[in-house]
Amino acid sequence: MTEDKSQKEAAAIAAFAFEMGVLKRQRRSGWWHAGVRDPESIAEHSLRVAQLAGLIAAAEGGDPAKAAYMAIWHDSQETRIGDIPHSARPYVQATGNEAITADQVAGMAEPLANSVIQAVEEYEAKTSLEAICARDADKLECLIQAVEYQDLGVKRVQSWIDSSRAALKTQTAIRVADAALTISPLSWREN
Repeated sequence: MTEDKSQKEAAAIAAFAFEMGVLKRQRRSGWWHAGVRDPESIAEHSLRVAQLAGLIAAAEGGDPAKAAYMAIWHDSQETRIGDIPHSARPYVQATGNEAITADQVAGMAEPLANSVIQAVEEYEAKTSLEAICARDADKLECLIQAVEYQDLGVKRVQSWIDSSRAALKTQTAIRVADAALTISPLSWREN
């Protein structure tokens, strides 16, 4: 590999890292509809999704690292299109996540770009156990976040809880959701 090509590939990774940094500042906008003034960032959401995806996959007999890797990238496209709330989706024609991801990683070395592209494609296809676990983690994280907001006094989050619970596929995610609905968000402090 030439030094020039190596520098260009390194610069592409750095540029991608700067773009992913936008996720730390961009808020999950749907919560504003419920009255949450300062909702969590997309990056904060994605971290817990990845953590949950790994745990769900491990419990379901899948590959926890693969599920967590998919979860890391599941909302990375929102640097370009924002966090479109469900109520806006009927009115917005957005490019698919696979195409956005391909654009985001276009300057990176092929093995690196393909790693991210394949993770997003598998997540969007919803066919592998790990993709199902990662998608369940996304819904479970939303449910848990809604429970946390509800515990803080936000009253209009029940529809998020109900729709997230209804979307779960794995037995592990269902059991965790049901437990999250019965314990305090501070129960971890009691141990």
